Amino acid sequence: MSSESTNTEIPGYNYGSAEHSPVTLTELEELKASVMLDERDAALLQRAGELLDDQVDDILDVWYGFVASQPQLVAHFSQPGGPPIDEYLAAVRPRFGQWIRDTCSRSYDQEWLDYQNEIALRHTPAHKNETDHVGSTSVVPLRHLIALTGPVTITVRPFLARKENDGEQVDAMMQAWLKAVLLQIALWSRPYTREGQW
Repeated sequence: MSSESTNTEIPGYNYGSAEHSPVTLTELEELKASVMLDERDAALLQRAGELLDDQVDDILDVWYGFVASQPQLVAHFSQPGGPPIDEYLAAVRPRFGQWIRDTCSRSYDQEWLDYQNEIALRHTPAHKNETDHVGSTSVVPLRHLIALTGPVTITVRPFLARKENDGEQVDAMMQAWLKAVLLQIALWSRPYTREGQW
């Protein structure tokens, strides 16, 4: 996967300057092997990224619509016990879109690993709410991060199929996308675990 220049126009997107991840590159390679993510998948993700690039806003509309329809999810973009924080939802959106692009196009190297750690921390009391200076919940429960693997995978297929007529190629890109998402969820789970149990 090729590396792209950091998009410094997105507030809070600190790719390339995130703190060093406690996860080692060896552990990353082991996780990639465990999820069966290989160089063929990297090429498929690159192709998926090309097909999805100008559809990112449409994908986010679907994802945001789903989250808004689920009280247990939208609560983590809301004041505790209160309404959604519109500024928070708006601030997260461009980073979420960049996450789609990064998943497809970035090299899964040290900079990528460091930013995965930052994403993980932003879901926990360590960094939740800090980036956007909001007063929402202090943590996104791990169970919801894991469960969201389903929606953020299933809903991508129609967008790939809009531009790729070969069903087998769409299937292959979907498999690569699922592996990449699972890899990231595995990395994001680390701050939630007890020392020595990750």
